[in-house]
Amino acid sequence: MNAPRPLSRRQFIASSAAALMAARFAQAAAAAPEPIIDIHQHVNYGGIRDKDFKPIMPGRTDAQLLDHQHAMGATKSILLPAGRYVARPSTLNGFGMGLQGTCAGNDECMALAESNPKEFAFGVSEIPDIAEAPGVIEKYLKLGAVVIGELKYSVDCESAEMHRIYQLADAYKVPVLMHWQVASYNHGLDRFHKILEKYPRVNFCGHAQTWWANINKTEKNDPNALYPTGKVTPGGISDRLLSDYPNMFGDLSAGSGENAFKRDPDQARDFIKRHQNKLLFGSDCTDYPGHGRCIGAAQITQIRSWAPDKAAERKILFENAQKVFRI
Repeated sequence: MNAPRPLSRRQFIASSAAALMAARFAQAAAAAPEPIIDIHQHVNYGGIRDKDFKPIMPGRTDAQLLDHQHAMGATKSILLPAGRYVARPSTLNGFGMGLQGTCAGNDECMALAESNPKEFAFGVSEIPDIAEAPGVIEKYLKLGAVVIGELKYSVDCESAEMHRIYQLADAYKVPVLMHWQVASYNHGLDRFHKILEKYPRVNFCGHAQTWWANINKTEKNDPNALYPTGKVTPGGISDRLLSDYPNMFGDLSAGSGENAFKRDPDQARDFIKRHQNKLLFGSDCTDYPGHGRCIGAAQITQIRSWAPDKAAERKILFENAQKVFRI
């Protein structure tokens, strides 16, 4: 066998440089944060707008939002817009009562996402029971919206207006994110299984107080309680929808999502284990670094504390959202 020829000085330098570069790339990869997708954020959150949807009191700035997401650990965030402000029963006739008065609309969310494509994706929203709604939603879906939502309007889930939205979601293969809040936004959670059956190709994301209150089966559960406390008995409406329908997912954002876990840690461990393929991390935080408590960071801590293993944690913080929102 011939002995290997010694490296020339040039070859030695080249191979040493390549090894050093590989080591640096390995170190950088090891130091890089694990990806986290935040499926629920808003632009200009906490601001106040007039009846023409013009800001009259500023909310969180774009720079503050970006800082907040970085501080929380999100590597990609979905910006959910409000529909236009129109005084009608579906918006509770109340300026500032829904998203219309407290965050930015479709154009602003799309613009921020387009100027920061590595950081953000965007959704589309419009008041379901106005004639222009299907046209507005379809316009932004064609422009790249990855979700229809957040839908936070006082409408029945089985109304003809909502069926128009479900049909668009089916046609454009995007999920629908709905804010369930008894007597206020989206009515008929106990009948929503009919929608899941009618639109099996549409993925739906349940969010907010009534959605998370109804993981509890207990018959004494107050249907009007928005932030219930105490032990949870598995088998509530939301729990069953997640178990029984492959196109139903849970948006863990806001105080309602956090409360669903912290009210009963033992149940939280079991719930996360059973639904690890159906849960999606979201923050829905109004705060910014140095001001207020970050609910999103608290929820990340809960997920990491109570997930049965690392694989389940990664599904909830990243992989499930990557599949559902195709990003």
